[in-house]
Amino acid sequence: MSQLEHTVAAEQAGLRIDKLLSDIQEDVSRSQAQSWIKDDLVTVNGTKVKNKYTVQEGDVIAWTIPEPEEMKIEAEDIPLEIIYEDADIAVVNKPRGMVVHPSNGHQSGTMVHALLYHLKDLSGINGTMRPGIVHRIDKDTSGLLVVAKHDKAHQKLTDMLKDHDIERKYRAIVHGVIDHEFGTIEAPIGRDPNDRQKMAVVENGKPAVTHFEVLERFEDFTYVECKLETGRTHQIRVHMQYIGYPLAGDPKYGPRRTLDIDGQALHAAVLGFHHPITGEWLHFEAPVPQVFQEELDKLQFNA
Repeated sequence: MSQLEHTVAAEQAGLRIDKLLSDIQEDVSRSQAQSWIKDDLVTVNGTKVKNKYTVQEGDVIAWTIPEPEEMKIEAEDIPLEIIYEDADIAVVNKPRGMVVHPSNGHQSGTMVHALLYHLKDLSGINGTMRPGIVHRIDKDTSGLLVVAKHDKAHQKLTDMLKDHDIERKYRAIVHGVIDHEFGTIEAPIGRDPNDRQKMAVVENGKPAVTHFEVLERFEDFTYVECKLETGRTHQIRVHMQYIGYPLAGDPKYGPRRTLDIDGQALHAAVLGFHHPITGEWLHFEAPVPQVFQEELDKLQFNA
């Protein structure tokens, strides 16, 4: 079993304990957090609590994650937007709110469950829990992912990711007004030494590079396009917070609910790469989801 601890920050005060746990540990659903609380696996300041407990600034939350149960992943008839498919790969436009692959907190309803229903074959390099998954994006990040149908394609795509040969561009709404048109953030990312559920810019982290371009400015926000050179966990979210422009709606790295959007305003809009088998250059674009566009429209209307 794994034991974790978190100290409640000022902006997290007032949340229910189950909501907090699901916010700070993205692969855990609120129902899973409630189950842990019911099983006495969660304490606040050393005392067991109920699901309805409202956390206060400075509370020390400690919880024990039970060993994951062996899961048999079955195909589920879940709608999935597959924008490209051939014998070797598929490209999917993942919706907001969908977890990419199963975990102890998400045993159904993931993109993998949907892929098993819609696609005949998936690569097995990443094991039974992550068939076909070459790279991932966070639950509340929407957008484009490439999926491998067999191991040869998977390995080639993995090599391209390592060599930075896959074009990945994201659209994001960030807090604050960025006064320059372009920028590059080169800062290493690793586990936050003060909160193991978060990533941070740390001296001994892995190299990480994000390029950004301003698309539009508003009174208190900026609409940007971010291009990944590397692909660290939460890279855009961490890097934009690091330079003082955290993503709007981000429950982990930004102020709470400043726009009417549940989760970070981040969308994987562009994906380009050479086909792992034929070598043909493929380029895909996906518009931001409706809830993202609605917030963008409001900002443009009030500008």
